[in-house]
Amino acid sequence: MIRLEAAGEPTLALYHQLSPADKGDVLYVHGSTFGADLSVRYQLDGRSWADTLCDAGFNVWSFDFAGYGASDRYPVDAAHPVGDIAQVLPQLQRVIAAIRSRNHGRRVSLLAHSWGGTVALHYASTHADNLASLALFAPILARDAVAMPPAPTSPHFLLTAWAQYRRFIEDVPAGETQPLSERHFQLWSEAFLATDPDAGQRTPPAVQSPAGPQRDVRALRSGQVLYDAAAIKVPTLLVRGEWDRACSAADADCLLSSIAGAAKTSITIPKATHLMHLESSRGLLYNAVNDFLSGAVA
Repeated sequence: MIRLEAAGEPTLALYHQLSPADKGDVLYVHGSTFGADLSVRYQLDGRSWADTLCDAGFNVWSFDFAGYGASDRYPVDAAHPVGDIAQVLPQLQRVIAAIRSRNHGRRVSLLAHSWGGTVALHYASTHADNLASLALFAPILARDAVAMPPAPTSPHFLLTAWAQYRRFIEDVPAGETQPLSERHFQLWSEAFLATDPDAGQRTPPAVQSPAGPQRDVRALRSGQVLYDAAAIKVPTLLVRGEWDRACSAADADCLLSSIAGAAKTSITIPKATHLMHLESSRGLLYNAVNDFLSGAVA
């Protein structure tokens, strides 16, 4: 692990897993409630997605935004929700600069999930020269304005393992087989609670998570656009799960139709949800991303 320090900025944890084939560099951008160790680096049955990407020839980089994993935490008494897109974009910029300083200036491919996809879209629209490609899965995208609950005002919120479980299964249609292994989730939930040393002191045990991403999601669902899709100039892949209501087919179509200056591909994984990278069909996701990345750097 590399500790990225900068004066006046939170220290970030950057992870790397290098491939002998050295076909290119892929940076994973995590979503709003758990970091790299619980996603691209998390081992299911002894293997992680990072392992698969390395086997395909890619150097895999991942990091934790401030407030997650092994990175610095925001002050608990902050005046506003912490960790929104305005705060994390400079962190992503620092990470990409650090990677390019280590790979002789080679461009990086972004692989981003959920709210992390929103952050990646904004970056891709403003820093295309630094990127080779953009792969999104289950991104949270802008929609026409609808009524939304009030945006959070506290800097953080608490998230239990049970609340995570409900998020993982809520989109599965009645009568369908659950794509999330109960055994896998039990182990994953223990690792999730372990990311916060104070989790066990709460009743029930819960992880403190930055509330800024929730505010971003409410903005997107209220008709605000936090990225300029028309400015994206790199090859783009969007993968969504068939059962994912957070990233609908209409959301995907709207985004891709707005990307005018780059090759773009959309893939739907059958019987998968917003958390498809932890589900039984994750191999289909891995293969789709590997194929896209291999084509993008060819």
